[in-house]
Amino acid sequence: METVDLFSGCGGLSLGFQNAGFEILAAFDKWEPAVKVYRDNFNHPIYDTDLGSEEGLEFVKSLKPQMIIGGPPCQDFSSAGKRDETLGRADLTISYANIVASAKPEWFVMENVERITKSHILKEALQIFKKAGYGISYQVLDASFCGVPQSRKRFFLVGHKHSTDNFLNPYFNKNLSSKQMTLFDYFGKSLGVEYYYRHPRSYARRGIFSIYEPSPTIRGVNRPIPKGYSKHEGDPVEISDKVRPLTTKERSLIQTFPEDFIFNGSKTDLEQIIGNAVPVKLGEYVANCIKEYISDRQENKQITVGQLELTYDE
Repeated sequence: METVDLFSGCGGLSLGFQNAGFEILAAFDKWEPAVKVYRDNFNHPIYDTDLGSEEGLEFVKSLKPQMIIGGPPCQDFSSAGKRDETLGRADLTISYANIVASAKPEWFVMENVERITKSHILKEALQIFKKAGYGISYQVLDASFCGVPQSRKRFFLVGHKHSTDNFLNPYFNKNLSSKQMTLFDYFGKSLGVEYYYRHPRSYARRGIFSIYEPSPTIRGVNRPIPKGYSKHEGDPVEISDKVRPLTTKERSLIQTFPEDFIFNGSKTDLEQIIGNAVPVKLGEYVANCIKEYISDRQENKQITVGQLELTYDE
């Protein structure tokens, strides 16, 4: 299925869908450091284009994609951001919806932070999608149940021209792991540490974590242990020379980028790029749910998940 990735960042969602067998035609992003990383890792083009403009909309439309995927900037909803929808970046969610409504792909996938569910912008975007004729499924997924060793909750909204609402929810649910994936599950002891430091947003929170639990959300900030850091009651061990922050590379691996994925740029930019990315395996999880739905629909299969039963009979 020919796919275009909007607001692609360095390509976590692109790579996840590509790994699942989707053909990425092109990507779009405006931040040059992320565009450079993307360009270093994919064979298809990435365009530095303003997707909030009429020209951007027409350009995407001209590619005639069968699917549009992407994560419009989320700072205005994010717990790490200002949580102020009037700042303007939330408007790019509406730009994304308008591009989808105009380009009319058969499918689209929109990713964002969990907090978007509390925003009026989402309601506005949903109205645009429904008016354009899409059946809608959406769910908040915890990456640690989707093959990623990280507790990271993200909102996914999937639209399809020829389906009823909630069509994908059974697949989102039935494919989840029964337990969270830990760093040890994913890496074994290859990181060379059992405990590591992750700078907390406030010192009311713990800063030391174990490899025998999922990583907390990888953010765009990665600071060394401050001098005089005092042990939080939630920290499993005292600070010692055996406890260190994770490296930029290790953080990219926790985001499930492959070992050979190229990250060139300043440390500050790369930390932000990696923190902003969709974990590759999370993107792959969503892509595989869509593939399974398409396959079952073609075969008129019946699926039962809990009390929910759907029969495809066209």
